[in-house]
Amino acid sequence: MSLSWHERLLGGLKKTSDRLTGNLVGLSAARLDDATLDEIEEALIASDLGPATAARVRARLADGQYERNMEELGIRLVVAEEIEKVLAPVARPLEIEAFPRPQVILVIGVNGSGKTTTIAKLAKTLVDQDYGVMLAAGDTFRAAAIGQLRTWADRIGVPIVSGAEGGDAAGIVYEAVKQATATGIDVLIVDTAGRLQNKRELMDELAKVRRVLGRLNPAAPHDVVLVLDATTGQNALNQIEVFKETAGVTGLVMTKLDGTARGGVLVAAAEKFGLPIHAIGVGETADDLRGFDANEVSRIIAGVERVRK
Repeated sequence: MSLSWHERLLGGLKKTSDRLTGNLVGLSAARLDDATLDEIEEALIASDLGPATAARVRARLADGQYERNMEELGIRLVVAEEIEKVLAPVARPLEIEAFPRPQVILVIGVNGSGKTTTIAKLAKTLVDQDYGVMLAAGDTFRAAAIGQLRTWADRIGVPIVSGAEGGDAAGIVYEAVKQATATGIDVLIVDTAGRLQNKRELMDELAKVRRVLGRLNPAAPHDVVLVLDATTGQNALNQIEVFKETAGVTGLVMTKLDGTARGGVLVAAAEKFGLPIHAIGVGETADDLRGFDANEVSRIIAGVERVRK
């Protein structure tokens, strides 16, 4: 029997929730004095939620509206509400609304972030919604990435435009847009190289791809989606900084939340950058990556959902 999305979230975010609630254990002191409030704030920062969210929780607990002998569950409820305030404005699935078609989605991210697998999962989700999807293997620096994307395309049943390792990524993208336009494809998802060692080289390559797209469709790319690996914790924030500068990121997907206790970085990223978060990944299958409800995710991260159930 397959698990519901709620059950997948509970399981996938368990390590993050356990870490946060573990950090808060014993902080339901008899009085919410300054020392206790400092400990709560430090516990939230240690849970990767980010200093801004932690400071807001502290300020809210200190404002006098709460009982001075507030229990731990009450603290977690406040944490859940503050997390929801951060996530609600950014929890936005990808909208396929470009006209004329195709909508071109550039997918970027460092090697190992789950970028290629995320492309496949996004493609399957869109196919299930009756969109015509094509893939373009623009990460020409890794033969493994090209082969992996071809395998996924066959499995999902979508066309793919690819070339040899070391080929011209812009040329592949150009051919893909032409084919997608000619065949009435709704969405073209483009894989790109994920090398951060040479920022200038990466910028030049992405700029070349953008120029090629612009000649064929001035509105393209319609989306530039950065895939982040949650297991990297706060380093994910550094990646957002770099890719915002080099690639003009328009939205995020966060993967591998099930493999880490550092999933609080989802909140820190939302707080710091305010970019749309189109989907989160909590497992290996295609059904484990999808858009999310801010209230549901917030309650699970704060450890409230299991208490309620």
